[in-house]
Amino acid sequence: MTARRKSAARKGAAARKKGARKKKAAPRKAARRSAAKRSGTRKSGSRARVARRVFSFGDGRADGRVGMRDLLGGKGANLAEMSRLGIPVPPGFTISTQVCGEFQKSGRLSRAIKSDILTALTRVERSLGRRFGDPSDPLLVSVRSGARVSMPGMMDTVLNLGLNDVTVRGLAKRADARFAWDSYRRFIQMYGDVVLGVPRDVFEDCISDLKQDRGVYLDTDLQAEDWQSVVKQFLDLVESHTGRGFPQDPTEQLWGAVGAVFRSWGNERARVYRRLNDISDDWGTAVNVQAMVFGNMGDDCATGVVFTRDPSTGRNHLYGEYLKNAQGEDVVAGVRTPQPIDADSRQGHAQQLPTLEEEMPRAYRELRRLCGRLEAHYREMQDIEFTIEAGQLWLPQTRTGKRTPSASVQVAVDLVRERRITREEALLRVDATSLDQLLHPTLDRSGSLEVLTTGLGASPGAAVGKVVFDAETAEARAKGGEKVILVRMETSPEDIVGMHASEGVLTATGGMTSHAAVVARGMGKCCVVGCSEMQIDLEARSLQIGERRVREGDHLTLDGATGDVILGSAPTVLPELGGAFESLMKWADKFRKLRVRTNADTPQDAAVARSFGAEGIGLCRTEHMFFEPARILAVRRMILAGGDSERQRALDGLLPMQRTDFEGIFRAMEGLPVTVRLLDPPLHEFLPHDEDEKAELARELGISLAVLRAKLEALHEFNPMLGHRGCRLGVSYPEIYAMQVRAIAEAACRVAADGVRVKPEIMIPLVATEGELERLRALCEKTIADVRAAHPGTRVRPVIGTMIEVPRAALTADVIARHADFFSFGTNDLTQMGYALSRDDVGRFLPDYLDRGILEDDPFVSIDVSGIGQLVEIGASRGRATRPGLKLGVCGEHGGDPKSVLFFARVGLDYVSCSPYRVPLARLAAAQAALSG
Repeated sequence: MTARRKSAARKGAAARKKGARKKKAAPRKAARRSAAKRSGTRKSGSRARVARRVFSFGDGRADGRVGMRDLLGGKGANLAEMSRLGIPVPPGFTISTQVCGEFQKSGRLSRAIKSDILTALTRVERSLGRRFGDPSDPLLVSVRSGARVSMPGMMDTVLNLGLNDVTVRGLAKRADARFAWDSYRRFIQMYGDVVLGVPRDVFEDCISDLKQDRGVYLDTDLQAEDWQSVVKQFLDLVESHTGRGFPQDPTEQLWGAVGAVFRSWGNERARVYRRLNDISDDWGTAVNVQAMVFGNMGDDCATGVVFTRDPSTGRNHLYGEYLKNAQGEDVVAGVRTPQPIDADSRQGHAQQLPTLEEEMPRAYRELRRLCGRLEAHYREMQDIEFTIEAGQLWLPQTRTGKRTPSASVQVAVDLVRERRITREEALLRVDATSLDQLLHPTLDRSGSLEVLTTGLGASPGAAVGKVVFDAETAEARAKGGEKVILVRMETSPEDIVGMHASEGVLTATGGMTSHAAVVARGMGKCCVVGCSEMQIDLEARSLQIGERRVREGDHLTLDGATGDVILGSAPTVLPELGGAFESLMKWADKFRKLRVRTNADTPQDAAVARSFGAEGIGLCRTEHMFFEPARILAVRRMILAGGDSERQRALDGLLPMQRTDFEGIFRAMEGLPVTVRLLDPPLHEFLPHDEDEKAELARELGISLAVLRAKLEALHEFNPMLGHRGCRLGVSYPEIYAMQVRAIAEAACRVAADGVRVKPEIMIPLVATEGELERLRALCEKTIADVRAAHPGTRVRPVIGTMIEVPRAALTADVIARHADFFSFGTNDLTQMGYALSRDDVGRFLPDYLDRGILEDDPFVSIDVSGIGQLVEIGASRGRATRPGLKLGVCGEHGGDPKSVLFFARVGLDYVSCSPYRVPLARLAAAQAALSG
């Protein structure tokens, strides 16, 4: 053996001896090192770095930090950050989202992960001086989910884990027997439901029967021996439903709970919530295991939720609720109506209830101090859970507070004024989509209203609809076109689909932080909770308030601002937008590059859009003017004319009507561009379909019903979307387009003569070939020249462009651009033709595509960037290759969708156009697109 090899061998032997000594001296440390090896390593240079998947926190230290949300989830990242800040956080650990991905594939926890979890659990034991499963003084833990964005109530939670028939007696020694047995029954109920699949209702029925036997109403009225008997019944229920006894080994309980929380990422309500809130299914959830602290050990204990600002209005004051001698689930589940934490939090019938500030002043002062510290650190409104155990305050969680759209705007603007965030940050923090909800109507109180009762106004706005009592009925009726109000004793996560389908939500119990309140605020739905006077009879499908009985299908009106519940359908009015909204919009206009127009067909719509900041009309649909009762007969005469002269007479009758319409719109949009689309739909859409209307039209026209039927049959098309419509009508009947162009030009000249600045734009629809646009542009120019000759001295000169809504037009945009002053992408039809989908029929099967992940988004809501978006990009680039200064816009509904606006900004369009009430949304989205680069 060479000297070098001998030296290496001696070094290796020494290292092995050293390792053996360390292993003998510290077996736990070696076990942890072995577990880390099994969990995998990442090499950095010559050193191996453990790929940590379990992260501890507590005692002022943490393995993670706030920037690790993707790995730790929002809750885990915040718990780590709170620990680093020295906030009193019950110690625990977070199992990363990476493990969730592994669990979804294998369906189990690996031995390496279990070893890491037990090591982290040992740190919690050392921190609190208690052992997991100790029969005399047991450590109990909670097991909760934690995705990177908050999904309140959508995944599963298990509390009080570690209790069994032995440790419950040790817990009783620490507090009292009633507390211990109540905690044990809560654990069996939760674990049985979440992990073992025992229906929650069977547990609730058992408690209800016992309360009825004892003649009591509240759970708090039951004594220790009552809960002990409930525990025995619960254990029997679990065995009868599962065929095996309730697990008594705390470690087995832990593995079951962690697995159940990981599995809950894929449950139905979580998937629906992710789809509604545009959350990726690939993210997964972390699992947080945290030492239990108890708010239900006596009168010096409490639990609650506090927002650092009012989640309904955004006002800068604490807003929260609490329950004495209760666990956190009691507050959010709404099983008891909670008390306000201070005077600012009082609402409705809570006015007379004592506050936390009055009952526990020292804990309240400390809570207030910590709330201020957390909001200052995160520079954002916080939603904080707190527990007071034997007078000591703990904060088990903080997260960004969900709020109403109006509160979101108010908080963002106030934080700028307080110099905590920049204007750019404020603009990026407000969800542009939520502004659509902010513009919803409010209640008109000018008339007399029959107020049945008043609850807590948990989410503002007005909601009018028919009463339904379950989520399934709400969804079914909403799909049938009915507006409904979902009425529940209290909502649960299973009601998510029904809440989304409803106009508003009404509950008999719960407070401002109950499930109904939090989820409704996040959805922008009107919500009234805590209507204790309301009695619900599910068998009779009715509710009773005093002497008034309201049955399913009857109308109710909710005022989410005041909490009033009003009988019947009350009138509504447009909202008044405050100064914060105006400030935010001014900042948005400063940063955005895309201009925002509106789709409007009447002077009234134009005026509303202009009040919301529209910078012109990007789509004025002339056919909508034809459907008015006073005009439809003249339109039908034109369509069914026997020859050119008869058709011209009908058009001559329509000309002054159209001219008047355009004058009103030009005046409403003074100084701003107005793009008028010439007639687009097929002619048969203007004709009657039922026999009575056909007979009446035949009489009006002086022809027989048989002749009329023959004319209607001649106009029938098998696929009208791809038939005789748009510019094809202009080619076949040029006199129709000539009349419309004359009406536009004459209206512009008349308005201009009155000193009104007018900028008319004429848009020719459904162009597929260069020849169509070339021919119809020549027709438009000749008509405009005739009108200008009749109005000497006028400066009105309409520009002429086309919609790019046929895929061929996008692909040949370079030649089509030779005859266009502008392009407006009609993304509705472009999507229909690109996907071979009918907007009118797609609702029957599109949900299947979304639910099964075939499509990520509804392509009629958000532009399909990789497909239809490519047609827009090709059309834009090829059009501008021919005409560098070609003006480009979009006038489909995608113009008001924030995700689509981001794409249009990147492509380099000049403007988007959307419905009037989505103009503020588009303005903000355009600013966010500019700030996002």
